[in-house]
Parts: sequence; structure tokens; C-alpha cells
Amino acid sequence: MASSTSAELDSDPAIGGVGVALSQLARAVADARLYRDAEVRSLAYDSRCVQPGALFFAVRGSDHDGHLFVGEAIQKGAAGIVVERPIPGGVARLEVASVRAAMGPISAAFYGQPASRLITVGVTGTNGKTTTCELIRSIFEAAGRRCGQIGTTGIRWDGHFLESRLTTPEAPDLQAAMRAMLDQGTVAVAMEVSSHSLDRYRVEGICFDVAVFTNLSPEHLDYHGTMEHYFASKARLFEDSRCRRAVVCIDDEWGRRLASQVKQEVITYGTSREADVRVMARSRGLAGIEVSLSGMDGDVEIRIPIPGGVNAKNAAAAYLACRLGGVDREAAVAGLRRATTPPGRFELIRAGQPFLVVVDYAHTPDALEELLRTVRGIIGRRGRIFLVVGARGGRDRFKRPAIGRVAALHADRVVLTTDSPGREDPGSIIAQLLLGAAEVDSSRVMVEPDRRQAIALAIEQARPGDAVVMVGRGHERYQEMGDRKVYLDDREAASEILLELGWKPEE
Repeated sequence: MASSTSAELDSDPAIGGVGVALSQLARAVADARLYRDAEVRSLAYDSRCVQPGALFFAVRGSDHDGHLFVGEAIQKGAAGIVVERPIPGGVARLEVASVRAAMGPISAAFYGQPASRLITVGVTGTNGKTTTCELIRSIFEAAGRRCGQIGTTGIRWDGHFLESRLTTPEAPDLQAAMRAMLDQGTVAVAMEVSSHSLDRYRVEGICFDVAVFTNLSPEHLDYHGTMEHYFASKARLFEDSRCRRAVVCIDDEWGRRLASQVKQEVITYGTSREADVRVMARSRGLAGIEVSLSGMDGDVEIRIPIPGGVNAKNAAAAYLACRLGGVDREAAVAGLRRATTPPGRFELIRAGQPFLVVVDYAHTPDALEELLRTVRGIIGRRGRIFLVVGARGGRDRFKRPAIGRVAALHADRVVLTTDSPGREDPGSIIAQLLLGAAEVDSSRVMVEPDRRQAIALAIEQARPGDAVVMVGRGHERYQEMGDRKVYLDDREAASEILLELGWKPEE
């Protein structure tokens, strides 16, 4: 597994952790067995990224076993290896029960436990993680505290940006990023914590000051198998060793169940009267929403410049997490008022056209329905919604008919197209989407496998008062087509098509 993140971070002289004894790192893992000591100057979990003096983690993956690449790592100058079984090689060796589980604590020790010196907020749930983290960052910044952000849209702090192919990076990359933030004056970090990362121990070695749960709906069941396993993975974030306080939305059964089993201090929120903090929202159209919170701080009135009723709960989660993180009420309200929309989340494309063009990351049935309801509320019943939608290859095949069904139910015209099919047949993916759409009304559905052409088809049909909505990819700039990566940014494509049709941004 290559990592552009670690390559960029390792070249940053601000990162500490150089020249740490392996025997010192071994103390971070219970029952680790050390065979020879060595000085560790960097970390690597991909043999292609090993540099002289590196400690190589022989991780067992779904496709490859890192133990098979130990020889290559040693040839490249690895000073030591972390393995699950004896492997001869003439270098220092640390044997552990699980390399993947050990990678987090060892990485944290190597980089000087950066999370312990940052205010850490971990956000998990099916939908809303990115926006909630963006709002948290805005609040901390309004309070005069530099805040980093780690998640689907990348790693950012104080003007720095690094791309990451994972929502929650692998432990060495994650710890390196936090160390870089700490060294450059960052005091807090808002992090999306995916179910995969919890299942694969990427956040081991971190005890979050605050953990947030937004919601849970069917997603990643190709990996987790059942909703019970999916929930259990998310719930790991709220175990004693992984968080100190919890903020939990109880508007679904999973949130209510989680809140009942968390042993730490927990604040619940939601539209339910049973919540510690009750959330109510009023739409202001494209200007955003007004949010009323009642409970912990009495009555709090908030305006956020991000459309969509769902963002009321994201704002509540951010507000509560930051209050628990030491931010005062006034700064929290001010931070939400000045928040910006995350890349690819209800991002408006403006070229002077008399209709809405929106790019959004919505890729689950629930998120898509909420998005389309928001758009309908803005344009009214007279406007038409043209929806461009596909589905990712290699995952969640069972949710595709549901996406098609929601699309046909809430949009006036649906253009089914590719997302990032990977090694799956694009036609098969579209057929599954069409299966669900046909349950509602196949007459309003068109098929155009070429995504750029699909976007053009939707935009060309739009008239004043309509809306064109492109979903599934949001901020992403590449489609994975077989073994190729094809450049396509929905935002750029839409802008170019509008210009080709003669529309011009206002001066």
C-alpha cells in the first residue's frame, strides 16, 4: 500500500521522533518480544517506501501479507522489523500478536505521543462526518485556537494540505500528521474516524478528548457483513481506552443503544424530546439554516451559512464537542456563523446561469434523500431537479437499488452514469441502479455511462428555476476505471460545460 501522505510528511524537518531505540518503542505494546535493539529513524508499512533506518511493519492485508516483503525491506536498509512470527534476516526484530494492532501505539511512541498534547475530537457515523469536522475546525479557529482537520477531503492545518486516500490514515501517517500539526502550533484536531479504521486499529494509541456519533444507516456492508458488526466497529470509538467524553445523536435506534452503553460522560442530542440537547432548524434557503438548541446551555440560537436541515444536527454535534473541548459559548456560536461548506458538500457552481448547479458527496440512500429534499425546498415545486448519479464499484452492491429508488422518487429527471467502477463492469452497476429506479418510474430515467456527458446532458436540459445535482463523488478528482485513474472533477466539468453553453460568471 503506497502512501503519498507519509512520503510528504517524512520530508518535513519539523517532525520529531528521529533516532528512537526500538527497545523504547517496544514498551508501547504489551507482551512484545524484542530480538536485538536498533535505532529507528522512520516508519514504513509498505516495503516500497522503506528508507535506511526504517522500522518496517509486516502488516497482513486482505490482498498481501507484509511478511512476504520483509526481505525487500531489509535490502532497502530497514533497521528493524515488526512481525507476528520469527523471520530470519539479521536485523532487529519485534514479535507481536498483531502487527496491525501494534502499529498505532508504536507510531504514537515514535512521534512523541502528539495526541496527548492536542485537543482531539473524533467523529464517527455514516453521514455528516466531514461537515461536522469542518464546523469543529471553524469553531476552534474562531476561539483563537489553531485546529487541524483529518478526513475524507484530506489532511489540513494552518495553510498546509495533504491528500489522503483513506478517510482515516494508517497509524504512521496519522501520528506523523498530528506531530507536524503540534510542531507548527496547532492545538486541536477534528478527525473523521471510519468504521474501517476502528476495525483495523488505525487510531490505536489515541484516547480522544471527545468522541462524536452522528448516525448509522446501511453502508460498507460488503466489508462488515451485518449492521450489528458495522455498529460494533463504530462503538469501539466509545470504549474507555479510546475516548474521555461522548456526544451522541439519539435520533436513530443505534444512537440510543450506544448512548445507553457508554460509560463515560455522555451528552445526547437530536430532535427527540429525550435528548439532553434538543435541535430544531429553520431553512433560509441558499443562505443556510437557523438552528435552535435547548438544553445544556439553555437556549442557543445559531445561524450557519450552509443549506440543508441535516446540518442542524451537524452544527449541534460540533457545538457540543467544542464546548466539551473548552471553547466558550460565544466563540462556538461565532465559529458556526462563519463556517464554510466543505469541498464537494452542497458546493454551488456559479457561472451566471439561472438555475442551481450543485455538487455533493451524497452516496447513501439516506444522504441522497436528504439532499434532494433540501434542493426541493430551495427551488420549490415548479422547478425540476436533474440528478446525475452513479455508484462506486467494489462496495455496497445491495444499496444500489435503494439509491436508484430514491433518485427516481425525488428527482424529476435522473441520469444514471458511472462513479468509480474500479474493476466492476460499469454496465452492471448501472443496471442495479436502474432496477430500483424502475420500481418508481423508469420513464424519467436516462442512461449515459460517460460521466462528463451525463453532466452535460443534465445541464443542457435545465431551465430557469431548475436544479442540476451531481452526487457521489463530491471533491474527488479521479475516477477509477479498471486499473486506470481517469481525471474528472464534477465541479470543473460542470463549470466548463456552463461556459461552453455561453454562461459567464458575474463580474
